[in-house]
Amino acid sequence: MTTTFTDETRERAREIIARYPADRSRSALLPLLHLVQAEEGYVSPAGVAFCAEVLGLNKAQVGAVATFYTMYKRKPTGDFLVSVCTNTMCNVLGGQEVYDTLAEHLGVGHDETTADGTITLEHAECLAACDYGPVMTVNYDFFDGVDASTAVGVVDELRAGGRPMPTRGARLCTLKEMAVQLAGFADERDGAVADGGPGEPTLRGLRLAQQHGVSVPGFDPNTPIRSKAEADKAAAEAKAKAEAAKPAPVEASAAPVKGGDGASAPTGAAGVAEPAKPAEASGSTSTTRDVKAPDDKSPQVRTAETRQPDATVPDVNSAASDAPGTKVPADRTGTAPQAGDARAAEAAGVAANAPAGDGKPAGDEAGAQERNLTEAKAGTDADGAAPADANETGAQK
Repeated sequence: MTTTFTDETRERAREIIARYPADRSRSALLPLLHLVQAEEGYVSPAGVAFCAEVLGLNKAQVGAVATFYTMYKRKPTGDFLVSVCTNTMCNVLGGQEVYDTLAEHLGVGHDETTADGTITLEHAECLAACDYGPVMTVNYDFFDGVDASTAVGVVDELRAGGRPMPTRGARLCTLKEMAVQLAGFADERDGAVADGGPGEPTLRGLRLAQQHGVSVPGFDPNTPIRSKAEADKAAAEAKAKAEAAKPAPVEASAAPVKGGDGASAPTGAAGVAEPAKPAEASGSTSTTRDVKAPDDKSPQVRTAETRQPDATVPDVNSAASDAPGTKVPADRTGTAPQAGDARAAEAAGVAANAPAGDGKPAGDEAGAQERNLTEAKAGTDADGAAPADANETGAQK
């Protein structure tokens, strides 16, 4: 079934893409995947095609990202995603028991949805809340220190249409509403973020610091956080103050500088101010040294030049080099080898080192072996030696 996304989704997609530079629009892919999931409840093939269309990518590139992250669901998901941590810490504290109880109570397994489409159950490897274990989340909002009975109570309330309050965080919302927030848009529900707060284990470090008088040197907790406009204004004022504090350039005087006895000081004498250098012909006040832009070379060529920096480029008027765009090593005289020398040297090396055959090791000469066998069989060598000596002579040869 082909899904036609609403005009609101398309408008939001354009807004997401506009957050990034024109040549970096591909960075908008992650929030766009959350956006299509907000409309369909999962990332469907139509959602993948939509993201590819608006970003100018192919569907394989989008699908590779959508299948990598577990927050993107590839099949229809319930209104509430219930995740139970079954990793080491939570498991020791009873996380597996919580998951098993919920699976039996709901009649579903991992990544499966109840028949009414309300709840999708999954076991999570880690929910990053070991100090609150065992924990479970509903649409990524935490329920801390749960056991089997409290977990069953939460899912029953959800199936009855209620919205139980998480231990920490804002009020619960559906998975689609959560996907809108993950796409970068505010939760428009009345009082959506009015509740919740940090848990006591999270504040334990702060409590100990206050108890023992530990603080960062020079830290003032009452320091206000400036807005961006205030920060930009302060930066501009600091820059103007730094420019005003710079010493004025010393201008060259047309009159000769006289020494202590009234005589004119010789040119270049110590203590005489040099004429001011001409100002750089630009409107920039930056003192940063100009950096040469990198030349247009492939990474492979730059790597080869880094490994052999003393290599020189062959004559461009000669025949084509062995590897176009690469540097040919120079000999000790500094003269670059002629094009094709590398191939000739390689061919000579191959001819001098014949590859090993199936019946003998590499480097053995078949002619010498045949001669030795012939001499041993004849019972004499070329000098008429005895058979015993023949074997020895053949071995020496």
